[in-house]
Amino acid sequence: MEEHNLCSTEMPAGNKASFRETSQSGQKSHVPSSEVLEAIENVIQGVIQSLAQKKAPVLTVANRTDWRNIEFKDSVGLQMIPRCTTKQIRSDCPQSAKRFALMLKILSMIYKMVQSNTYATKRDIYYSDTLLFGSQSVVDQIINDISCMLKIPRRSLHVAVTVPSNVQGIKNLTSHAKFILIVEKDATFQRLLDDDFFNKVSPCIMITGRGIPDLNTRLLVRKLWDSFQIPVFTLMDADPHGVEIMCVYKYGSVSMSFEAHHLTVPSIKWLGLLPSDLKRLNICKDALIPFTKQDENKLASIQKRPYIACQPLWKKELEIMAASKLKAEIQVLTSLSSDYLSRVYLPNKLQFGGWL
Repeated sequence: MEEHNLCSTEMPAGNKASFRETSQSGQKSHVPSSEVLEAIENVIQGVIQSLAQKKAPVLTVANRTDWRNIEFKDSVGLQMIPRCTTKQIRSDCPQSAKRFALMLKILSMIYKMVQSNTYATKRDIYYSDTLLFGSQSVVDQIINDISCMLKIPRRSLHVAVTVPSNVQGIKNLTSHAKFILIVEKDATFQRLLDDDFFNKVSPCIMITGRGIPDLNTRLLVRKLWDSFQIPVFTLMDADPHGVEIMCVYKYGSVSMSFEAHHLTVPSIKWLGLLPSDLKRLNICKDALIPFTKQDENKLASIQKRPYIACQPLWKKELEIMAASKLKAEIQVLTSLSSDYLSRVYLPNKLQFGGWL
């Protein structure tokens, strides 16, 4: 990964790199524009002071992807520790000089947007100079590094995100939705819409992030849960990728752990598709898919994560998956009947408590 090619020095973070306390979170949920501008000005002032002293300026950012900087709390999920190891983006190092310049460039763009009360998506920023930035992923990583460095949520930096997620049932908020159902895949989401599931079974809100959820999808799920305190269930494929996605919604990701308090919903329940369901429903083995080496590695990685120890029933399901080395998509239920998911599987699960 590009971040590992930087000229960096790991060291305990000082006051500037440590997270300021704001309630239980490392970041405020909303930061006034004046504070955002001041935070950016402080960074630039540091650069100017270094130049005045004839020193090469550096930017110090947290190692967001280092598990040593992460702690697990059942009530929050994965969160960054207050005093974490850092890396230096140096202006005098060939491997990181461009990164240093791009961070200043994006800081300048953010400053202008906050000052003028305008917004741009990450995509807008990338397309403002594609030759300079090189790729969308570079822009994405730098924006997250800046958010983490300033201890300011990305939405307060006036960087918006286009939302690929799909939501149905918002109208049910006024008619007392009973639960929220997060669906992994758009194909399954559309099938449930065709079957009018969220009206026939029980008023609910259905959301799909179409795979790994983006920041806005996670913010939406958290906001709905905060506002209405109704159960949140996930409907994922019975494979390591589906489990990974569910864990992102429930416990968060390592790279965004500095914003965990605004993104995670630890009360999320695993409704299905459970590995144990495949045997219970007598799903034919011919309908199942053999593991790839990547699947094996992904599952082994998930099994080692700290939150799995707190979920003995999840642990058992993952052991079933690991022993069989077989995975299944939600669509495998159509082998029982075309509408089995919406007519039988989900209603029974919701009625009789078949979740973990």
